[in-house]
Amino acid sequence: MADPFTIRIFVPDGDPESVMLIDRMNWTGIGLVFPRSKWTEIRQRSEFTQTGVYVLKGYKNENDDLPTIYVGQADGVRNRIDAHYKNKDFWDRGIVFVSASGLNRAHITWLEYALLDHAEQANRCYLDNGNVPQEPMLTESEKADTKGFLKEILRILPLVGLQVFESKPVAAPKVTTKDALSKSPSHEPDTVIVPALKDGFKKVFLGEDSWHAIRISGAMLGKIKYIVAYRSRPISAITHYAPVDRIESYGESGKYRIIFSEEAREIGPIPLGDAPRGAMQGPRYTTFEKIKTAKKLSDVL
Repeated sequence: MADPFTIRIFVPDGDPESVMLIDRMNWTGIGLVFPRSKWTEIRQRSEFTQTGVYVLKGYKNENDDLPTIYVGQADGVRNRIDAHYKNKDFWDRGIVFVSASGLNRAHITWLEYALLDHAEQANRCYLDNGNVPQEPMLTESEKADTKGFLKEILRILPLVGLQVFESKPVAAPKVTTKDALSKSPSHEPDTVIVPALKDGFKKVFLGEDSWHAIRISGAMLGKIKYIVAYRSRPISAITHYAPVDRIESYGESGKYRIIFSEEAREIGPIPLGDAPRGAMQGPRYTTFEKIKTAKKLSDVL
């Protein structure tokens, strides 16, 4: 179980939509969170002259489910962010971390690497940086200290609305195909049916053993054990199912990623039949027992 902790937020100009300063007791670091629109007003703050690491966040395209981030570091972050203010259009929010005891170039280079590595592993954003660099060398003591600083950063970031660096399951049913075929029938919904276009079905449902950017009601998050694919026209039928290993948040807009515990298997097909037009425009819930016995979609719904 993680240790409890407290953070302190100071709003120096009284406007919560402007810069916020974040610190913790017994921590030498300080975080500064600010909207891009306020950068020209706050850039003269002394903290921005210090050596630090920073994250820029925004959306490159209107329909993106995942945010884009850029992670950087500099001996004086002000000049670097000035350049990004002119040359990078996607970001609308910045977060900077500096230290009262002083970070050096080795520390911030390692922090930049670690944050990029965490973001790539979590797979909850697009990286504007390109490839993640190789881990820089630190002495054993420097690495221990810098890991401690990183730990505090990772604690703070979700509390200021940036959750792209870690991926924790919101549910972990960890069921198998054997469970699907052998367990007693459930009369409570335990299955989500998702509409799938041809390319997404082949690339993600079959190719990645997962399904993402799906909205799931809060009451169902702890109940889903199986996922079923309804393939759109010209097939217009349920054709595959998979047992669910875990469900994770996807992006920051209330959507989720479902990761399968095994490869998807064929079932049915269960055709659209007499179901009304538009019946499968979004996710629907049912029981896997109905999926096993259904002859047409209306038997499931």
